[in-house]
Amino acid sequence: MIHLGKRTLFFIVSLTFAASCQNEKNIMTKAQAPVAKINPKKLSIHDDARIDDYYWLNDRENKEVIAHLEKENTYYNTLTDHTKDFQGSLFEEMKSRIKEDDSSVPYKQNGYWYVTRYETGKEYPIYSRHKGALGATEEIMFNGNEMAEGHEFFNLGGIAISPDNKLASFGIDTVSRRQYTIQIKNLETGEIYADKIENTTGGSVWANDNKTLFYSKKDPVTLRSDKIYRHKFGMSAKDDKMVFHEKDETFGTYVYKTKSKKYIVIGCYSTLTSEFQTLSADTPDGEFQVFSKRKRGLEYSITHYGDSFYVLTNKDAAKNFKLMKVKEGDTSAENWQEFIRHRKNVLLEDIDIFKDYYVISERENGLNKLKISRWDKKDSYYLPFNSETYTAYVGRNPEFDSDTLRYSYNSLTTPSSVIDFNMRTKEKKIKKEQEVLGEKFKKENYKSERIWATARDGVKIPMSIVYHKDTKIDSNTPILQYAYGSYGSTIDPYFSTVRLSLLDRGFVYVLTHIRGGQYLGRQWYEDGKLLKKKNTFTDFIDCSKYLIENNYTSADHLHAMGGSAGGLLMGAVINMAPELYRGVIAAVPFVDVVTTMLDDSIPLTTGEYDEWGNPNEKKYYDYMKSYSPYDNVTAQEYPNLLVTTGLHDSQVQYFEPAKWVAKLREVKTNKNLLLLDINMDVGHGGASGRFESLKEVAKEYAFMLDLEGKIQ
Repeated sequence: MIHLGKRTLFFIVSLTFAASCQNEKNIMTKAQAPVAKINPKKLSIHDDARIDDYYWLNDRENKEVIAHLEKENTYYNTLTDHTKDFQGSLFEEMKSRIKEDDSSVPYKQNGYWYVTRYETGKEYPIYSRHKGALGATEEIMFNGNEMAEGHEFFNLGGIAISPDNKLASFGIDTVSRRQYTIQIKNLETGEIYADKIENTTGGSVWANDNKTLFYSKKDPVTLRSDKIYRHKFGMSAKDDKMVFHEKDETFGTYVYKTKSKKYIVIGCYSTLTSEFQTLSADTPDGEFQVFSKRKRGLEYSITHYGDSFYVLTNKDAAKNFKLMKVKEGDTSAENWQEFIRHRKNVLLEDIDIFKDYYVISERENGLNKLKISRWDKKDSYYLPFNSETYTAYVGRNPEFDSDTLRYSYNSLTTPSSVIDFNMRTKEKKIKKEQEVLGEKFKKENYKSERIWATARDGVKIPMSIVYHKDTKIDSNTPILQYAYGSYGSTIDPYFSTVRLSLLDRGFVYVLTHIRGGQYLGRQWYEDGKLLKKKNTFTDFIDCSKYLIENNYTSADHLHAMGGSAGGLLMGAVINMAPELYRGVIAAVPFVDVVTTMLDDSIPLTTGEYDEWGNPNEKKYYDYMKSYSPYDNVTAQEYPNLLVTTGLHDSQVQYFEPAKWVAKLREVKTNKNLLLLDINMDVGHGGASGRFESLKEVAKEYAFMLDLEGKIQ
């Protein structure tokens, strides 16, 4: 390995089409790339040794580490200083499309109408309710703007109302490490009780006695949700009783209440296996009963209705899942009876229950479908969706005794709508369509379509694309190609007001539905994980080649972006095919796969074994090592690269991108931009607040638009 990092490096940065000659001269004078100290650490397993020169960056308490990160930020700020005014303009432009005094569509629950609203100029939501009717006096439950004062980061979540409507439990995170403190508020007097429950997931559920609260706590080191506790209102949290401990380090646990209000349910999950326990919500001091014992590879979820449970499961090789039914009592798997059969080409995703109806969420050929059926079998039908590429999903429907289904619909060109559909009369009412402020936006000015590329193994890979109707599609067209591709998580084509800032400047946005997600069913996920993970990367590359070969763009104008596991994707593709991309954005990227997966003290690692494999087994170690972005950095030319991270990230630790950038600086052979932007105050999700987060997007867009000479 050539240790170029042992001597001072000066990068002569040429920002093509962007800066004036004087600007470039100033940049050359000021911009000294941070050089991380080389301190080799030998990491050995399976008779194989890896040398990690930057392992020492794994210590946020080390002043030398913080100093290095601050140098990276200084370097980033220096090299992007000429874009700062443009970033500000982008921010104001994106902000101007947002209705500042906005509010959610009210929903009814247990006699109250609940509304979330924003006030002009304010970052955080206000949660309120009206008793009996929307015209009744507004009761403000939580004002996020007041609660966020004094905090660089603030997130309020997990609001749960007691059955008698008098108390609300809620969770607060002010660090962005997803460790929430639960408190309880008296909604009648406004008093927030002093007792605090630390280090939780933020969520909690009330039993039917209005005084017993169940919640999940995290391991303080790994942040795995591993314990369920029972809290008695009015008692100290120190006296809370642990009712369940998930000792298997590959599992997490959570707790919820069924829509029927009859059961408190503890869920246990890993990537491939699930298990549930139930307890009558009327007897919270009782013992939880296992619904059906866990069996490796058996996944299921449960929904209660009447005297039965409905079980969504992959039992008996139902890869795309089927729906089964079992009576209360002995609910073990051998008693489950088929209710909706497994279908090879249809992924069964969810079920929502009502008194007279049930609604099935399906996915066929990548598209969402909602099927409504009566329990008495008198009627069954699909909601009609005619677009070529769109997103439709069931919204919040807390009321059991209702004929109204609330769902949402949007597409790459159509703002999100909240729709109330009467399942009896089949009439629909659009309760709200997302308002895009300003005179410039018109739906008809944008086009979307779905195109298919052929991967190297012959599989067809879909891409959803959107662009302004006036954009000329040819080799000079700038494209942003985005993907995620892990955990079976499907990124559906959705509308974005923020994205308009790219489309209006001639960019085409391409959402690439690569294997590793679940866009084309469960097999699509299976073919992009574990020992087939490289399909995720080669799919993305083959789609990039398709876009270039079919004259949608060229390598001089193709940009790529992904975050978290999608950042792993970015790291892999620029190692494998760097010549295809002009610029790449890797947000909070998971790039040091082998080291992280071997360290079970790092948050969330053990629960990932079924996704990536356990590198303590040689076959998985060898395979991971063959694609891990950090381990495969090599002396070659890399595209312009912007990497972002947060110091307090709990999902992907900050030191992964920091080490990756240090190594890239050491060995890459060209002078393209290599920038690391570290938010020293937040974690995985970035800045809190609806407007502050836009500043991060403005940075990303400015990076690409600068490379394209489109800064104005």
